Amino acid sequence: MKTVAACWVLLLLCSASQAQQAGSSANGHATYQLKPTPTTVTWGYYAASAPPVLRIQSGDTVEIQTLLTSSPKRLADAGVPADQIEQSLRDIFDQVKDRGPGGHILTGPVYVEGAKPGDVLEVRIQAIRLAIPYAYNGFAPGRGFLPDDYPYARIKIIPLDAERMVAHFADGIEIPLHPFFGSLGDAPPDAAGRASSGPPWMHAGNLDNKYLVAGTTLYIPINASGALFWAGDGHAGQGDGEVDITAMETSLVGTFQLIDRKDMHLLWPRAETPEYYITMGINADLNKATEMAVHQMIDFLMQEKRLSRDDAYMLSSVAADLHISEIVDGNDVVSMMMPKAIFVSAKAK
Repeated sequence: MKTVAACWVLLLLCSASQAQQAGSSANGHATYQLKPTPTTVTWGYYAASAPPVLRIQSGDTVEIQTLLTSSPKRLADAGVPADQIEQSLRDIFDQVKDRGPGGHILTGPVYVEGAKPGDVLEVRIQAIRLAIPYAYNGFAPGRGFLPDDYPYARIKIIPLDAERMVAHFADGIEIPLHPFFGSLGDAPPDAAGRASSGPPWMHAGNLDNKYLVAGTTLYIPINASGALFWAGDGHAGQGDGEVDITAMETSLVGTFQLIDRKDMHLLWPRAETPEYYITMGINADLNKATEMAVHQMIDFLMQEKRLSRDDAYMLSSVAADLHISEIVDGNDVVSMMMPKAIFVSAKAK
């Protein structure tokens, strides 16, 4: 792990410590960088009352850096060298005292000019890269899917090979890396107050959907003026379910194009990858979450593919797959994935 540390340190030293405009793209939209500092993060919540740390126009692009959520001391005690513990993480743990009710450090919020409640925030995930050469996985008493089986705490540091894009879990075990942000969301309705960063909800948040990788577009209902977008809870990879309550937790840098869609209207988050259409059900009851995912897929097929209600139900049964994205964060997330390849064009026929 030490052999690659110098490269990561140089990369981080080249980064700015706060939000800045980086330039303009060919289509005239601006690009920005947003780094995690004590003044550019919220700790443990999404809220419509949170002051924006960056204002952009619809269509602009923001490169957002996020931090893993673990104390510097815990990382050091687990064996992470001092020079691999990010200074920004130390600063935030030392200086940010307004925390909770959740546990995630979220970078943002980003205010999108002109975005209004009832619109949809289109989040194009253009790129994701690793920010540090390690991840951690851990569990604690009373948490995870099997709390009674593991009434103690453990943390494991997992070296990441950015060149080969694999994690070295143990001797003889290498896991392919598929970096994604466990938490991407906008503000919940103002009446909800400060919503915990733990359970996902209509504002998306802690979806822990491992298919939200680079190349995916996430659609989130907008509940507050400016949308207010956050990113956090970086994962180098994760299994469906996230059963011990953590993935390969790490710090990431994501590039997002944020677009205010006034022509779309959604009640719950939806996503689209190059290969799949994804609907998501979010509820504390797994069966209800599953029902939500299926109902939303039927609605999508009726609205976007012009299928009858009956055909939409049938197609969901014969072609779509259900995945338990996560089952440990208060509200479970079930994703229904419909392959795009089945929708052949009239010309292809």
